[in-house]
Amino acid sequence: MTEPMTTEDTFAQPAAAAQPREPLVEIRDLVKYYPIRGGILRRKLGDVKAVDGVSFDVLRGEVFGLVGESGCGKSTLGKTLIRLQPPTSGSAAIGGEPIFDKKGADLKRLRRRMQIIFQDPVGSLNPRMPVSDIIGEGLLAQADKDNNWGTRKVRDGRVGDYLEAVGLRRDYARRYPHEFSGGQRQRIGIARALALAPEFVVCDEPVSALDVSIQSQILNLLLDLRAQFGLTYLFVAHNLSVVQYISDRVGVMYLGKIVELATVAQLYSNPRHPYSIALLSAVPNPNPRIRKKRLVMKGDVPSPAAPPSGCRFHTRCWLREQLGNPENCVTEDPPLRDIGGGHRTACHWAEKATEEAAGVFAARQSTIDTAVAVEV
Repeated sequence: MTEPMTTEDTFAQPAAAAQPREPLVEIRDLVKYYPIRGGILRRKLGDVKAVDGVSFDVLRGEVFGLVGESGCGKSTLGKTLIRLQPPTSGSAAIGGEPIFDKKGADLKRLRRRMQIIFQDPVGSLNPRMPVSDIIGEGLLAQADKDNNWGTRKVRDGRVGDYLEAVGLRRDYARRYPHEFSGGQRQRIGIARALALAPEFVVCDEPVSALDVSIQSQILNLLLDLRAQFGLTYLFVAHNLSVVQYISDRVGVMYLGKIVELATVAQLYSNPRHPYSIALLSAVPNPNPRIRKKRLVMKGDVPSPAAPPSGCRFHTRCWLREQLGNPENCVTEDPPLRDIGGGHRTACHWAEKATEEAAGVFAARQSTIDTAVAVEV
């Protein structure tokens, strides 16, 4: 028997349902460049523009989905946001408290409010440490006179409580990572992220390395934990059906920028950016009787070290070809503008998206629930 946890050690209480949907995390003009160096003197030759001027809010208690092709900057954005990577410029705040200005003890205290669930459930767990130390490592690092986390008994009691919260037994704390399946390892990673009772969790493709049958279990677990602990998620993923299942709002990234931001209903029924339309047209429909037009993007993704001028998608844009290749797509960077109902898109010609392209999704809507069930 472990000692009962004190008030400071108890789980975070559900808060999202009772509080208004004000922004919890605010991101403004976030930039993250990686320098390219070469030559004997390792001089700077340029920059890889992984994240280039991204701004959006994550509302308290919501799941904000972030989708896009590999290399578009999704994971970099999440890691930079919680200070695993230093930002190049821009600002971010959680609950009105600046994130990038913190140092030393202030940064250490701020880290309790935001955590991350990593993509790889194998590589993210130290094989030489038992589960009790993996989950309890953050507690030990954050121990002070107010929480008693430095005491082994208190720490082990908290570890056991969070193992049970993610669907594992308390006695698993004595085992090592190699004794678990992939899904169980990811549950351990989730328990580690929740051990400090954060408000905001970055989910960096948490189900992409798992079997399809296990993905739905982890997704439902994340939703249950959000309701239980009042969590807010930034959910990074490739699978559009997974994002539709779990998210409240979705941001679509392309080459370091947000090109469309909308609620799930708006994006999946009426996408307005040519890139979003092309992505959604590629989602398979489980009903063989329903046929839809596939919009194939031409060419390769440009290098983030030398992105195209103007709209970054103009070199692959099917809509621009239909409109006769207007010049402003090449010369002017389109702002992320509101086209109605909070639906925002970074396209000069979003209103010109053809009914034929939009109709790609009308047929899909009748069987969308079946598609989600099959894919997650």
